[in-house]
Amino acid sequence: MTQSDPVIEWLLDSDPSIRWQVMRDLLDAPQREWMAERAKVETKGWGARLLACQDEDGQWAGGAFLPAGFDPCEWREYGQPWTATTFSLSQLREFGLDPTCERVRRTVELIGANAYWEEGGQSYWNGEVEECINGRTVADGAYFGVDISSIVERLTGERLEDGGWNCERCNGSIRSSFASTINVLEGLLEFERATGGTPQSREARRTGEEFLLKRNLFRRLGTGEPADERFLYFLHPNRWRYDIARALDYFRSSALLTGSTPDPRLGAAIDRLRCRRLQNGRWPLDWTLPGRVWFEIDEGEGQPSRWITLRAMRVLRWWDAYASVNA
Repeated sequence: MTQSDPVIEWLLDSDPSIRWQVMRDLLDAPQREWMAERAKVETKGWGARLLACQDEDGQWAGGAFLPAGFDPCEWREYGQPWTATTFSLSQLREFGLDPTCERVRRTVELIGANAYWEEGGQSYWNGEVEECINGRTVADGAYFGVDISSIVERLTGERLEDGGWNCERCNGSIRSSFASTINVLEGLLEFERATGGTPQSREARRTGEEFLLKRNLFRRLGTGEPADERFLYFLHPNRWRYDIARALDYFRSSALLTGSTPDPRLGAAIDRLRCRRLQNGRWPLDWTLPGRVWFEIDEGEGQPSRWITLRAMRVLRWWDAYASVNA
């Protein structure tokens, strides 16, 4: 891929949070160049805009999972709000905010001192009660340099017999869910990237991956039919929701960290991803989650999405590079 590619040019004509990832993942730019672009996330564009929404006590919207003063009627009528601390931190991680900058260090300290989960009242960096939320908390904490080993230990002990996770385990569920599993896997991967992981966390990641791979990332184990048609349509931001583009991007990141080769069972999802490419070389945003946000970062449903296109292109580049070597 070259910068003269019209899709690459379109991706680069965007926010620093997208540009630095294009430079690193699609153009193989020298590290000093993409790191310089990444540093702009703190001071320009969406990253700076989201940081400007932060409360003085380090939180966003005055709450850990829900905005302060939240009225449940809002969720029923307009959808879940996405402005509180947990979703804002995850968004900054996706943007690639430099985890070593002074702003991050101060934020981590303030959240540790002032943020408490609405469900249970635990201190933020001690984790919540649900596996989905804790998986994302591990991912954010590990990325931003927090010791979240106690949450990791808890998650490794909450696996179900089929190898994955389900937030409804506490209500009696004995089958893992795609969404819960990908949230936990992303957290364990970020923890492993930051610390090397533990034998327990690496084994948990292996069994969670196997849960998804046995199902080709989207199928029912018994019938082979899609477990949920929405898994085949792309949304952004994903928040806690699952789709095959998110799962494929996880497996790419996992393989790059461990040096493993792509698993052939990813092939069906790769084919689905490839066939969704538009004639102009871009990928569409199929749907979005309703609910309050700080600001929009996509062009709208049905329009080409830079975020989804970036994700799809780097997945296919990784997959095709391996295929060409072994052709």
